[in-house]
This record gives sequence, C-alpha cells and structure tokens, in this order.
Amino acid sequence: MNTDIGLSARLERISTDGRYLIVPMDHGITLGPVTGLVDIESTIDGITRGGADAVLTHKGTAPRVHPNKNGKGYIVHVNGSTVIGPDENDKRLTGTVEDALRVGADAVSFHINVGSDYEPDQMTQLADLCSRAADFGVPVLAMSYARGPGIDEQDPEALAHAVRLAEEVGADVVKTAYSGDAESFGRVVEATRLPVVIAGGSRGTDRETVEMVRGTMDAGAAGVSMGRSIFQHENPEAITRAVSAVIHDDADADTALERAGLGIEA
Repeated sequence: MNTDIGLSARLERISTDGRYLIVPMDHGITLGPVTGLVDIESTIDGITRGGADAVLTHKGTAPRVHPNKNGKGYIVHVNGSTVIGPDENDKRLTGTVEDALRVGADAVSFHINVGSDYEPDQMTQLADLCSRAADFGVPVLAMSYARGPGIDEQDPEALAHAVRLAEEVGADVVKTAYSGDAESFGRVVEATRLPVVIAGGSRGTDRETVEMVRGTMDAGAAGVSMGRSIFQHENPEAITRAVSAVIHDDADADTALERAGLGIEA
C-alpha cells in the first residue's frame, strides 16, 4: 500500500498550498473550560469561516468538532497535562493514531518539551508515534518547544535544536515558539526542511498578533498553530480572517487588520 498518497492527501486537508493556519483548542485538558472553549461549537464555526485550515482538539471533543468545521481539516492531539498538576511539562499520552483515525482526524499532534526532565520519554513516544502514523499515511505535527531548567524559551539556537529534533524522529510539520523577530527566526526555519509553524502563546493586541504572524512569514515559515490569540478573541472569526490574510494572501499588518474589520491599532 502506498501510504505516501494518503500522507499527501491528508497534509492538503490541513493546509492551503503548503501554508498552515491551524487553531489548536486542546487547552481544555491543560487549562479547563476557559473562554472560547465552553461553547466550542460556535468558536469552531467562526474560525473555520474566517479562514482556518484546520482545528485541533483531543479525541473526546471530536463529536463537537465535525458538525461545525465547515469542511476544514481536523487534527487530534495525543498527549497532555494540566496546570493544576505537579508539573505542566510532564505531558502524558492521551491517545493513539488509531484513536485519531476512529474519530475522523486528518493528522495527529504531539507535544515535546526539549530540555525538560521529561525529554527522553517524550522523544521516544514521539518517535514511536511517527513510526505508527507512517504505517497509515497520517501526518504528525510535532509541537516541539525548548523548555526546561535554565533554558530561554525564545532562544533561536534552542528553538533550532527543537525543530531539528522533530525532523530527525520523523515528524511531518513542526510547531515551536517564536523567537521574537524575523531575522532570528529565520535561523530556526533554516534548521529543518519541515514546514515550521509558530505557537501564538498568550493573547496580545490584534496588531501584536498580526505583526508576529507577518514576521513569521517573512522568516520563511509555513504558518501558525495559534490557539488562545484566536479562540479567546472577542471575535474569533475576525482575527482568524486577519491572520489568514497574512498567511494566505501575503498581506501586511495594516491590510490584514482592515480586511478583517478590526481597524488600525496604534
């Protein structure tokens, strides 16, 4: 069986012309039922109408995803932890490739904290996941962060190491933190041949969000996997539309904000 065909087809379902606007909403395990996730159905409907290529949740919320994603892609996350547990960096397995396929996913994702005490186990689990996913032609999005004692989580050298690790163990797309500017993030992008997408982190202003995305794309990245900055926005559809304008239409920040009806912030 040629699993490369399946891999290519599924990558196309979670992207547009090789660019990615993914909205992760797996935070219900990490943070609980926060704003934007209580009525996750409406949030998913809005962001997919706004131009998101794919949404990402844990397997249990799949029944709430499919009726509301407007034909867009779906990714199932397969590990997690909570902020009220002993250590948030200790991500534990919550699903398998087979689980993801059973609930209609197009891809799976896995979080690894490179440099943490849990890196060895997480690296092994990610490598095993990539091997199993390859059996079915299922793409793996590795959320590969530089996190651990004494590590600067925005250091481009540490981030470059994290994204290269994802390629070395067999991932297909890699997500990491933004280093803060296009020039330094360019070194991160150059560290791998995988498509690189950035995390959004905690929510900033609309302009800060869009300018970060603009810098990401200027660095040669493939897009974003942006959660709270989108799903906790007062108008998730509008901010998604602004981010999409940068990623998919190569718009500048002012144009993107205007097109989304968000105005021009000082």
